[in-house]
Amino acid sequence: MKLTGNTIFITGGGSGIGRALAIALHNLGNKVIISGRRKERLEETIKANPGMSAVELNVQDPASIEAAAKQLIEEYPDVNVLINNAGIIQSDNAAGVYDEDVLISTVTTNLLGPIRLTSAFIEHLKSKEEAVVINTTSILGFVPLATTAVYSATKAALHTYTLSQRYMLKDTSVKVIEIVPPWVQSNNDEPRAMPLASFIDATIKILGTDTDKVLVEEAKMFRNNPGPNENVFVTQLNDTMNSEPPKIH
Repeated sequence: MKLTGNTIFITGGGSGIGRALAIALHNLGNKVIISGRRKERLEETIKANPGMSAVELNVQDPASIEAAAKQLIEEYPDVNVLINNAGIIQSDNAAGVYDEDVLISTVTTNLLGPIRLTSAFIEHLKSKEEAVVINTTSILGFVPLATTAVYSATKAALHTYTLSQRYMLKDTSVKVIEIVPPWVQSNNDEPRAMPLASFIDATIKILGTDTDKVLVEEAKMFRNNPGPNENVFVTQLNDTMNSEPPKIH
């Protein structure tokens, strides 16, 4: 995709990967509009980055999505890039009784949110000479972390949805890109995770090519794992994480 001259709407832009990606794209000369769950973080981000804007959006609420999309298209008619980045990760227990709130909020935010948002923007995006939909998934969609089974499942589902979406839009002006982050120091200082700045630098470089997926080196062995013997790596990963619990924020 082209890296300059876009009008970009990114969800989850007040913290972590979303915030860092929004700032990087803003610094490249794009008009960037962010949304997120915490108003104070959005205000801090746009204050620190003059020219960036923010809109209120609850990605769990279909009415909020429709209202935000309408507002954005009216106020920023040049919007041509949608980045579905908002997501939540919560611990759960696939061997026990589920917390209904955890189940519903995770699925609604991580899977239904991107589907509904893209639906709300898609006809507008099709009208643009060049447009892009970017879905942020995760290596956990390919090698699940058992203690966040629902999160991992939503990222696997978003990956397959992205494949279908790309196929269905192949004869339009809308390009579909998947970003597959490895474990990143997005809202933590976990030493085993990839530094956020390094991830963003590598992501921007790959986005600037003609690729349909952003896969940094640290993510490749996870993305390449699915296959007849995939359970071996899944077991190894989860045994390791159980012996050294990750810091999840």
